[in-house]
Amino acid sequence: MNIAVIDYQGGNVQSVLFALERLGMNATLTSDPDVIRGADRVLFPGEGEASSAMRALRAAGLDKVLPTLTQPFLGICLGMQLLGRHSQEGPAGGTELLGMLPFDVVRFTPPDAAHKVPHMGWNNLHDLKTPLFAGLHEPVEVSAQSDSNQVLAPSLLPTAADYVYFVHSYYAPVGDYTIAQTSYPAGVPFSAGVRYRNFYGLQFHVEKSGPVGERILHNFLTGDLG
Repeated sequence: MNIAVIDYQGGNVQSVLFALERLGMNATLTSDPDVIRGADRVLFPGEGEASSAMRALRAAGLDKVLPTLTQPFLGICLGMQLLGRHSQEGPAGGTELLGMLPFDVVRFTPPDAAHKVPHMGWNNLHDLKTPLFAGLHEPVEVSAQSDSNQVLAPSLLPTAADYVYFVHSYYAPVGDYTIAQTSYPAGVPFSAGVRYRNFYGLQFHVEKSGPVGERILHNFLTGDLG
């Protein structure tokens, strides 16, 4: 399999490359549009700040390339947020993003001093949709859904093991594009996973989320995502 990991000087690429190695996969770290277009799967990792990341993408011409891709594409952490339309992060007025998914990124507003930003730690996922999350939960007997944009069939119940690792101050609200949810400790629900067509995004660090993250990454690389 030909896997491209996008290099725009703003991603936590080494952790992602190590995670791929643990799965027995090799990847090309690249900013070359032709290599990215020719890949079977594209990974878009990210750490840092939205406005500087967008400057780097524009400088490399990737802001024009990425929205045109048709193969399965996965944005991770900041890489997920950059798929949206606009972020409150950045200079006054925020930052215009890639516009590949119909959400705006907003900052957590803690209700008191006991609730910290950034949100950091392990959260359970729920309301999972699409085969990206196949195998994470124990099945129960319900009717099947054939559309990959619907809840996995058979429907799934969470287990204590299905925790993933988050580090972020900004988030995408829950919407029609949401394929996984969790909550900020103050009870604010947000999108842990998003999807529109071939574009997927995960707010958590899939590469740092242990066996659960490895299962999700394996599903992305080898599964039939619809």
